[in-house]
Amino acid sequence: MSRTSRQTASIISTYASDASGVASALYELGGMTVIHDASGCNSTYNTHDEPRWYDMDSMVYISAVSEMEAIMGDDSRWVSDIIDTANEVHPAFIALAGSPIPMMIGTDFEALAMEIEQATGIPTFGIPTNGMHSYIWGVSQAFVCLARRIVGVPTDKKPAGKVRINILGLTPLDFSIGGMDRSLVQVLEAHGIEITSRWAMGDTLKHIRQAGSADVDLVVSESGMEAARILKDRFGIPWVVGLPFGAAQTEALCHALTAAAADGKDRFVPQPARTGSVVIIGEGIQSLSLAEQLRREHGLEVKVVCATEPRRPVADRVIEARDEEEILPHLQNASVVIADPLYRPLVPQHCTFVPWPHEGFSGRIYRSDIPDLIRDELKTS
Repeated sequence: MSRTSRQTASIISTYASDASGVASALYELGGMTVIHDASGCNSTYNTHDEPRWYDMDSMVYISAVSEMEAIMGDDSRWVSDIIDTANEVHPAFIALAGSPIPMMIGTDFEALAMEIEQATGIPTFGIPTNGMHSYIWGVSQAFVCLARRIVGVPTDKKPAGKVRINILGLTPLDFSIGGMDRSLVQVLEAHGIEITSRWAMGDTLKHIRQAGSADVDLVVSESGMEAARILKDRFGIPWVVGLPFGAAQTEALCHALTAAAADGKDRFVPQPARTGSVVIIGEGIQSLSLAEQLRREHGLEVKVVCATEPRRPVADRVIEARDEEEILPHLQNASVVIADPLYRPLVPQHCTFVPWPHEGFSGRIYRSDIPDLIRDELKTS
């Protein structure tokens, strides 16, 4: 049986979709995101996947494609509506995201984006999401568009003795809204590191335009890896992967950032985590960083099971298991399982279960219980 035929969930939930990832990545940047769908994706996104919806305005729309438009492949009304709306609200950019319906009728997002950009003069991105991937892919592709089209060639001279970084992969789907994004910035600044831009939580498009002037990219979730590669190709910026969980790992991470700024070499701070009786299920870089903290500070051997489509170099350090059938074998010999509470039904009775809620998996259900692991340790009792 192939991998694609097993991607079903009868017990656990699913991760937020790729279209939600696009909207989340671009939410605070002053652009207009339009999800091409009949009527379901936007309500799912704003109800379950977007914790900023009720406190912060953003231009996230839906095309409301009709049955006849889908059958006939008619995009003219959608394109016309986008052009009219853009001429009214003047967004900084326009992003088009898809759902299963445009995938089935073969919508050409790149061509539509070119048509809209020519009509409006506004940078327009066509991102062919289809609901078949997790939020990681959607966030990643949105950041790729920013790295290719928005980031400008730096004109200022880099100050001597100061390490300037971009933080890539910072969205509420991985970091929620409990303050961990602010703790990350505070810890780095306390170690003398200057933040050029944050992609894309708590920042502006103006700062992201200046990302090419940074010395290093700090990748804090898998969704930032592709943008890091593009920024390296365009500007020679090296990347460092990891999160400052625990004092020892914080020192190692800050040292890696300083070293990368000096020699231009990429670095992956957390060690591979493929064997051990402690099992962590979750997003790759966060899970690897937690595994590294447990290894450094408690001497534990940890296995990371990644359910969010990891790619290299993350995939080389974790076990990829995206559905129930693939995850279950890795839990049978575990003594402790650390995962979102919605994974609990999969965990054998002999295991100690430690809840680690994830906004991109269980949404707002356990939001108040999401720990700030940069400031505090995970509670195991």
